[in-house]
Amino acid sequence: MTLLETNTSRRSFLRGAGAAGLGLVIGFRFEPHGVAGRAAAQNADVFEPNAFIRITPDNIVTIFCKHIEFGQGPFTGFATIIADELDASRDQIQVEHAPADASKYANLFFKIQGTGGSTAMANSWDQLRQAGAEARARLVQAAAEEWGVPSTEITIDGGVLKHASGKQASFGALCQKAAITELKSAATPKTPDQWTYIGKTFPKVDTKPKTNGEAVFTIDVKLPDMLTCVIARPPRFGATPKSFDATAALEVNGVAEVFAVPHGIAVLAKGYWQARKGADALQVEWDESAAETRGSAGIMAHYKELAAKTGQIARNDGDAESALENGATVIEATYSFPYLAHAPLEPNDCVIHRDGDGVELLLGSQLQTIDQMTVAAVLGLKPEQVAIKTMLAGGSFGRRATPASDMAAEAALVLKAAKHQGPIKVIWSREDDIKGGFYRPLFVHKLRGAVDGEGNIVSWDQVIVGQSFVFGSPFEQTLVKHGIDELMVEGASNMEYTIPNLRVSVHREEVGVPTLWWRSVGHTHTAYAVETFLDELAAAAGADELELRRKLLANSPRHLGVLNLVVEKAGWGSPVADGRARGIAVHKSFNTFVAQIAEISKGEDGLPKLEKVWCAVDCGQPINPDVIVAQIQGGVGYGLSGVLYGAIDLEDGRVVQSNFDEYRALRIDEMPEIEVHIVPSTEKPTGIGEPGVPPIGPAVANAWAKLTGQRVKELPFTRGVGNA
Repeated sequence: MTLLETNTSRRSFLRGAGAAGLGLVIGFRFEPHGVAGRAAAQNADVFEPNAFIRITPDNIVTIFCKHIEFGQGPFTGFATIIADELDASRDQIQVEHAPADASKYANLFFKIQGTGGSTAMANSWDQLRQAGAEARARLVQAAAEEWGVPSTEITIDGGVLKHASGKQASFGALCQKAAITELKSAATPKTPDQWTYIGKTFPKVDTKPKTNGEAVFTIDVKLPDMLTCVIARPPRFGATPKSFDATAALEVNGVAEVFAVPHGIAVLAKGYWQARKGADALQVEWDESAAETRGSAGIMAHYKELAAKTGQIARNDGDAESALENGATVIEATYSFPYLAHAPLEPNDCVIHRDGDGVELLLGSQLQTIDQMTVAAVLGLKPEQVAIKTMLAGGSFGRRATPASDMAAEAALVLKAAKHQGPIKVIWSREDDIKGGFYRPLFVHKLRGAVDGEGNIVSWDQVIVGQSFVFGSPFEQTLVKHGIDELMVEGASNMEYTIPNLRVSVHREEVGVPTLWWRSVGHTHTAYAVETFLDELAAAAGADELELRRKLLANSPRHLGVLNLVVEKAGWGSPVADGRARGIAVHKSFNTFVAQIAEISKGEDGLPKLEKVWCAVDCGQPINPDVIVAQIQGGVGYGLSGVLYGAIDLEDGRVVQSNFDEYRALRIDEMPEIEVHIVPSTEKPTGIGEPGVPPIGPAVANAWAKLTGQRVKELPFTRGVGNA
């Protein structure tokens, strides 16, 4: 037996490293690592008007995207905006991930470099328009000086500058001149009537490489002398290795090293399969003295007890308690929401290697600045010694945005402990992913509502019980207000239904299961509870659910806009086929308004069968309608996976599910026809990656209640239908 010397808690270590590092976020900068980046910076012929644009003599416009591209479309969004401002040709545009450098590429909402909260285009909109306008102005001025003509007489068409005299030049031909040209006056972005691509069409820039095999994800990376690492992980959260026997693992052909890290036993081998077999051959004794040993059923039962009493007040309008006591009709409902895994197609992975006096990480980094800080803390480096090459990632849904930087920290810990001096690729298996925590937290909602004798909703009391992953994280200062984690109550405490007596309160519980934001975060459960309970109150009041929403949203024009549009497009109120029913839901998240109508029947398995979904979305000025439609469609599919099938269960602290045979996802033949309608708007763009998720669950549930009379209050439907 080889004893492990450290008993450091993985969770406390990562939390400390992330929190300690955040104070150093702004103020460091360094040049991009890699031969291409350094060569371009030294080439006088290259025109780099700002941090987002590089134009080279071959007439290629390279755009540096500060946000990770994992399917949600920022590469195409950046290309659309800048190509429009430049009047560039679509085929001369290419997009790359920007290097990790918060001084140049910070998310303007976060103040660090990172992607999340559906903020990618919202925070970049003005910044990119200005960047493109300045680059265009310098090209025009360079041409004007070169040709001896007024700049006002120069036009650009498809990346070619032209003058009525017949003179013309490509961007590439003017690189050298533009690089030394200074603007005589500030550049002004285009007005909407001048746009060529924005709000119209710009084909996704990453479709071709992702469909022909050219795109490189972290899991594809191969470097000379690279070993692959698989980690044997504890069966319970909070457990650490106490001792291990590596004899059998080292006998596996291809296994090179076996050693302990704070959160498990690392096996390094020539390839993934050898490392996996080596990890399976280990004999490990775990220290479970600090482990979470409760089951999810017990946690849920405890939450339901807490939900019976008012928690910490998040919103308190009027006197909800008194209005409940005096209501003509009072109804109650308790909703339960399980843990949910993100289950992205590409599980966690990271390549790390030494690079001069520092290290470089190749991974799908969603929070580059925090990853830099955490790795620097692990390895005793300065942040500028940690380079991150952000890779394309096969999905995330929030999983790659851990405030603890668990994947980057894990790779750094492995590199630090290994004898091997070459690159190391750490890969999680699907089982590691499903069992590995960082789930959407388990929640319970208890709602009470009262209707008066005239059918008006006079009281709404909502108690929310769950777990926070914000407290103790680098985001606590921003997301905790008056002692309440806003992510636990968003979508409920800020609901825009006009109800005179409305109280929302919350109980925050400590559980040893690591949790995280899951696509649309708190809205994943609050939208379901609010929108289905509203339908129940409508029934109690003898009111039409659509007209009730219209009445309660009379002061919310953008809510009404999407609600009325989806009703019009779906032909709400018209007869539906026998054996079918429709449900409606409307919800605002990430400053985007979405209304959905779901038409369902009862499938052979006894669950809702989605026949068609209509969606109306108001996300401000549309940048790329195709991306908006794709994200809404994807959000519907992802949301359906969660509400119909998704659940992570714990028994005595051990996760039951391990792969897609047990953690069920929506299948392609279950995906409904989805019709998306975008509200024209001149407001600034808002988020689109997540807002399609929240309304689909309640829309389906409300349709199901009409079809069967069952109101599903325990998710997923596979359980709630049987218990309704």
